[in-house]
Amino acid sequence: MLSSFGDLSTPVVADACIRCDVPLRAAPAGIAAVVPGHRVAGRALPVRHYGSVDVFLEAFSQAEQGDVLVIDNGGRPDEACIGDLVVLEAEAAGAAGLVVWGLHRDTPELVEIGLPVFSYGTYPPGPVRLDERESDALRTARFGPHLVNSDDIVLGDDDGVLFLAAAHVDEVLKTARQIRQTEREQARRIRTGETLRRQTAFDDYLAQREADPAYTFRRHLRRIGGAIEE
Repeated sequence: MLSSFGDLSTPVVADACIRCDVPLRAAPAGIAAVVPGHRVAGRALPVRHYGSVDVFLEAFSQAEQGDVLVIDNGGRPDEACIGDLVVLEAEAAGAAGLVVWGLHRDTPELVEIGLPVFSYGTYPPGPVRLDERESDALRTARFGPHLVNSDDIVLGDDDGVLFLAAAHVDEVLKTARQIRQTEREQARRIRTGETLRRQTAFDDYLAQREADPAYTFRRHLRRIGGAIEE
């Protein structure tokens, strides 16, 4: 999956979701890689945390090579739910990385391990609670407003994390590559002196909008083959 993600970025994939009319499911703002530059892509392995690592160990027994552990810790700011031992175990299970709706700890050790981990950040204390486990603890994980399951693909980079239904992956990534190609060409032309306003026939857009207030810039871009925004 990481190979398919290739040199795409989550912003380009997000734009492709909109263009393909596919639900855009992004992790809440603030979820970031422990090590800047780390990228992750793979099938979601969902798990809900209740205060003990046993649920993670159980999830790893179901892991397939390249899975991404998606941890629902409710976005809690008062505990770190994973550290170096869980990440080492994830690596031993063949996981491609971990995405945490919550916090982590043992940052120097995680950096040394090198497995991609995404979270809200670091916090020294671990959990001191033990909550009642839900029946679907290993079937779905809440992540912000989204419900993630094993039919989803996880994509993460320096801009954040996206969840994408596996059934839409091929279509979305194909469209994302087209958008990326267009944007790269637009960037190249700006560097050679052709402004974005000129490339997008912006004066023509303003005239069209004056005649038809319902004429949007997105509609204009699609008419001329631009890709700046969706």
